[in-house]
Amino acid sequence: MDKINRIKSSINSIVSLTDEELSVFCDAFKTKTLNKNEFFLKEGQVCNFIGFVNRGVMIYFKTLENGDEVTIHFAFEGDWVNNNLSRLNNSPSAINIKAIEDSEILVIKHADISDLYLQIPKIERLGRILTERAFVNFVEQTIEFQTLSAKERYENLLKNHPEIFQRVQLYHIANYLGIAPKSLSRIRKELFF
Repeated sequence: MDKINRIKSSINSIVSLTDEELSVFCDAFKTKTLNKNEFFLKEGQVCNFIGFVNRGVMIYFKTLENGDEVTIHFAFEGDWVNNNLSRLNNSPSAINIKAIEDSEILVIKHADISDLYLQIPKIERLGRILTERAFVNFVEQTIEFQTLSAKERYENLLKNHPEIFQRVQLYHIANYLGIAPKSLSRIRKELFF
């Protein structure tokens, strides 16, 4: 599927662009190929772009002072990827985003998206709704981590991303759930055996 069709499929439920508007919007994206373990965004870098995962899997994570990594989020095909806190505040990112398999990301610069907001008002609506969705996801994730058991969080992850276990290493999944890999194995055995 070409990039115009993938992006159109992603945004169709949010805004309806004419063929010309869609063409202008898609022309602003550049294709970026990332090899496995290559960074899309590094801690300390200002996120002045938005990406759309055309192919591959991305992981959001924070590196702690002791060198440990905390997995924060994942992005799969059809997901938008960026650090809104860094992008909207023009501040250094406190997190990393990297490919965990060979990936292709369609990237648009923040300045270009701002220009498109003026040129095509429906794009501004799209940006607002995508940012609102990201905020809602963040709040839901925060509530989930504060109120649900590890088993319930695992079940939600499996329901929302059934492909995750074929594409993401178990230690990343356990880290994301806030549990040890052995605990994840135990939960999986309880549910499937």
